[in-house]
Amino acid sequence: MKKILVTGGTGFIGSNLAAALVEQGYSVHLLRRLSSPLTSVADLDVEYAIGDLRDKESVRKAIKGCDTVFHAAALVSYWRRQREEMYDINIGGTRNVVEACLQEGVERLVHTSSIAAIGYSETDMPADETNAFNWDSFDIGYRISKFRAEQEILKGVSLGLPAVIVNPSVVIGERDIHFNGGQIIRDVYRKRLFYYISGGTSIVYVGDVVQGHIQAALKGRIGERYILSGENLTYREMLETIAEIVGGMRPFFRLPVWAARGIASASEMMSDLTGTKPWVGRELVAALRIRTRFSCEKAMRELGYSVTPFRTAVQRTFDWYREHNFL
Repeated sequence: MKKILVTGGTGFIGSNLAAALVEQGYSVHLLRRLSSPLTSVADLDVEYAIGDLRDKESVRKAIKGCDTVFHAAALVSYWRRQREEMYDINIGGTRNVVEACLQEGVERLVHTSSIAAIGYSETDMPADETNAFNWDSFDIGYRISKFRAEQEILKGVSLGLPAVIVNPSVVIGERDIHFNGGQIIRDVYRKRLFYYISGGTSIVYVGDVVQGHIQAALKGRIGERYILSGENLTYREMLETIAEIVGGMRPFFRLPVWAARGIASASEMMSDLTGTKPWVGRELVAALRIRTRFSCEKAMRELGYSVTPFRTAVQRTFDWYREHNFL
């Protein structure tokens, strides 16, 4: 890797990836929109390409001259009113990246997908990279967009594109200025979450995800997926551990799924009146009855991937938020 482009470089995963690449001495360029805030990358020695994933020409210009591309840009939304925009960015934007990489002869593309694109296990065994997408009946736009984006990558592979897919689970860590995975930490700290819901998932430290990306670029097998997950925990276990670390309130009752769905419906009704994004949407709670577990054994075996303990990840995230006055 000599000259690297990171799409979504001002976002959560992208900014941490850019920081690690700069630290390792690589020449790093970030594709960003003119309106993108630079808070998360203000301390980094990087160059910028101004453009938009939906603009083919700006994507091609940004990729021109780069031998490696990390495609980390995406819109994460569970608001139905943003679905068309999300499809344009996540699916159409990925198609534009693939076409540009083929045109410019990129030597390696690493696509940041998600566990959202992987089917859930219908047994007690954790899901792995072979689990087929089986979320269609839930009609969750974000999951559909990430799955279809992967199909665009695989189409590129069939045409000779040397691409690898990585699938992070829910990510927490430094530079999460928009409170993606980190929202749960702030909510517990502010004593907003005093209940838990059934089910659970995997939460991973952003530093592990970044190293998984870099190793995927260096030695991942073309056309393969690699799950970059952390510990598999119930939501109750997550909240209790976070509360212990940040001094928040431990959850003291379980909120029924029907109640969570009712809250989501009310939140969306309010958002329709105000025109603002709902606090929680129906698509976010649509699959609460499913406890998702994931195996990262393939990434460990082939990429040398390792997992930071959940407690350590929470402490590092909380310390960064506190140091930068985000709490």
